[in-house]
Amino acid sequence: EAPKKKAGQEEDVIELGEDGGFDISNNRSSTENDKNAKSSDGTTVTRQSAGESSSVKSTADEAGGEQDNAEEVEDDSPPPLGNGGTVPGKYTWTQTLAELSVTIPLPPNTRAKDLKVVMSKKHLKVSLKNNDHHENAPQIDAPLTKPIILDDSFWTIEDSSRLVLTLQKSNQMEWWDAVCEGDPTINLQKIVPENSNLSDLDGETRQTVEKMMYDQRQKALGLPTAEEQKKFDILEKFKAAHPEMDFSNAKIS
Repeated sequence: EAPKKKAGQEEDVIELGEDGGFDISNNRSSTENDKNAKSSDGTTVTRQSAGESSSVKSTADEAGGEQDNAEEVEDDSPPPLGNGGTVPGKYTWTQTLAELSVTIPLPPNTRAKDLKVVMSKKHLKVSLKNNDHHENAPQIDAPLTKPIILDDSFWTIEDSSRLVLTLQKSNQMEWWDAVCEGDPTINLQKIVPENSNLSDLDGETRQTVEKMMYDQRQKALGLPTAEEQKKFDILEKFKAAHPEMDFSNAKIS
């Protein structure tokens, strides 16, 4: 005896395709069942259709695109004065590739013995002493954003009213966006490099700058850079030493 079907249960349909094959399809409505299926513990699980998923993804992509456009708004601010900046109530600073100059305002007639300046490779502390020769709250007490060469860094008092710190950079081929961590930063893309002669640079720095200038010219002309040319020359020498090998598909990486 054929098994009885439960109420509402529909039959599977077997159709013969044009190629003679059988196509078995289930006519049961699966939209609601697929969207609201129950797990083994009785929890209702809502499934998202492909169309709904695509719609959600599209909305997310549009939101991300709007955010990217906001971030790409052009910065019309002027270049930072002296390639540095101002930390309100603390100091002003300027820089070259080699060093930073930090100027801190002082009370009139301040002398060296009235100050306590502590510089280390990665930290700076500046404080005034009171009449009892005890330190007041430091004007600066924070890590530097990048290391300095301590032996070549120093400080002076100008006109008895300004403390000027000269900090020699450890890496003299990079710009700083701030002096101390946590202070306002400048836009490095706005920096205007100072004019200098190659003859003023030390041998190693001069070689680096000359190579950078050469590579920029080569790229502008659509020609290989110094490194790319070096690799090409090595490959040519290897090909000449091994004429029996096929280098038609060789690539330089």
